[in-house]
Amino acid sequence: MSKHLIGLALIDAPHSALNNAGEDTSERTENIVKVKALRRGRNMYPYVSGQAWRNWWRTTLEHEFDEWQNSPIEREKKIAFTAADPVTYDDDDVFGYMRAQSVMEGKKKKNLTVTRLSPLKNSPLISIAPQTPTNDFGVMARQEGDPVPYEHQFYSCVLQGIFSLDLAAVGAFSHVNRTGYLNIHESYVPKIQDAGGTQSGEKSPWVLPKEIRVRRCQQTLEALPILSGGAKLTSHLTDVTPKLIILTVLDGGNHPFMNLMVERNEVGELSISALLQVIDDYADRFCDAIYIGRRIGFMDELDEELLSLANETALPCEIVYDSPNQVISMLSQKLETHIGDAS
Repeated sequence: MSKHLIGLALIDAPHSALNNAGEDTSERTENIVKVKALRRGRNMYPYVSGQAWRNWWRTTLEHEFDEWQNSPIEREKKIAFTAADPVTYDDDDVFGYMRAQSVMEGKKKKNLTVTRLSPLKNSPLISIAPQTPTNDFGVMARQEGDPVPYEHQFYSCVLQGIFSLDLAAVGAFSHVNRTGYLNIHESYVPKIQDAGGTQSGEKSPWVLPKEIRVRRCQQTLEALPILSGGAKLTSHLTDVTPKLIILTVLDGGNHPFMNLMVERNEVGELSISALLQVIDDYADRFCDAIYIGRRIGFMDELDEELLSLANETALPCEIVYDSPNQVISMLSQKLETHIGDAS
């Protein structure tokens, strides 16, 4: 099995419209912008798409870390793609890519399509409790003539998302000619070799030096406390950094933290009993402590129980409890021990 950095994050969105669905032509007025929301029965749950969350993540990495390089985007007719160069561009490595191209060799067309499944996977950010968005009315009246009315929606909720980073996949590239496995072409191998990449066997992945892989994993995690992004920030400024986060390194790709947030009487809460069951069930899979970070002022009612967990010596694994920034920093410093040397 492969070690995965897994996490559950809660984002406080008290007056927000972070991801819009655009205009709704079925509304009574033409000039209304709706937020994204899904329905479960009669209840509505605002959400931010997984793609939007990834975009905040990718943009923050580029702006906040000098060494991080995002790939340029190229466009041909109706398709767009990155450079598919995971040695030069960190985001091609961590966020994956697909580049579908072909060239003519004589009278035959040669397929040059390469794909890379993203080592970083994440869910959408979905409200932990039902919330009906509010319609806000505004008017543009600075111009001459009649004012122009408009509407937009916003909400007040806590958004939950989960993510997973495959630590062994970062900096490792296959060139097996199978769908989903052809990350690079044979012609790209010299570039990996020039970067210090090695291969343990003929069909094994090419692996970049450990220091490059560790840096990319650490910076991907370290971007969370400085994450920024979202729509309508000029009038609904929202801090999208996690206010509560639960992290660990797990042997395997499943995500046992997925159901820790439960809804009771239309209120979302962290289930301590669910967390304890996960700890018992996956005790032999945890490769590190479980790190829980909470911002003071957010879900303060959890403080006593989380402190008690952190001080409990009978649990099968250690619980570390501090602020989100502190626990992210602690685990980031230990990631090197979970990322092996290239064999």
